[in-house]
Amino acid sequence: MLLLTIASFAVFSADIQLQGELTQGSLVRGKLPAGSQVWLNDKSIKVSKEGHFAFGFGRDAALTHQLSWQDTQGQKHQQSLTLIKRTYQEQKIEGVESKYVSPPKEVLDRIKQDNLQVAKARATDSSHLFFTQDFIWPAEGPISGVYGSRRVFNGVPKRPHFGVDVAGPTGTPVYAPADGIVTLFVSDMYYSGGTMIIDHGFGVSSTFIHLSKGHVKAGTKVKQGDLVAEIGATGRVTGAHLDWRINWFGERLDPALLVPKR
Repeated sequence: MLLLTIASFAVFSADIQLQGELTQGSLVRGKLPAGSQVWLNDKSIKVSKEGHFAFGFGRDAALTHQLSWQDTQGQKHQQSLTLIKRTYQEQKIEGVESKYVSPPKEVLDRIKQDNLQVAKARATDSSHLFFTQDFIWPAEGPISGVYGSRRVFNGVPKRPHFGVDVAGPTGTPVYAPADGIVTLFVSDMYYSGGTMIIDHGFGVSSTFIHLSKGHVKAGTKVKQGDLVAEIGATGRVTGAHLDWRINWFGERLDPALLVPKR
């Protein structure tokens, strides 16, 4: 039975279960009988020994995809997935320090090293099944920024926003939204300030940025609801907030699709 919450389609096998929204920015989690295989657009998707798997669609993903699977009897099935196209807000932000809009040459190497560390953490391909949990919000506070919005800093167009911003005073607790392993904590990256990444397994990870403090270090196993960090105003910000991001390897996904609406 398919459990997708936006679009439905014919089911060739009653064995497959999918949970997620058929829209750009969505994480889709699936379950098949043990021993099954899965492909998305002819690319093999990792399946656990229990039959769990996950995949994600980025902000500007194509709207048509092919999902294929082979059951335990060797029978192959295929189904088209049609995504809902999203429209995104434009967010104009003034008062950003000029060094964060046009960084000086002397910090370019630092930015490059920051990016390499983040990319390495996001490439983690563990076999943990923490991603199968129902996620919770990692912090309390009003939503001050949404996924996908086009950012304009001091009148200069920049990359879209790939997270959800939760506003709150510096020191506001940040909790693990699901079980995981901390793969990165750096207290002062150039753009993102205090930065933490938690691996939830199978390429699914949470990123927290602009933190004022981290309570756990790389290698720490955390449980859902554990205190892991504190909101801050570090890096390229105009005020204290948590920027929470969800990734599936290189795809940047919308955290708001995983948690109750606020």
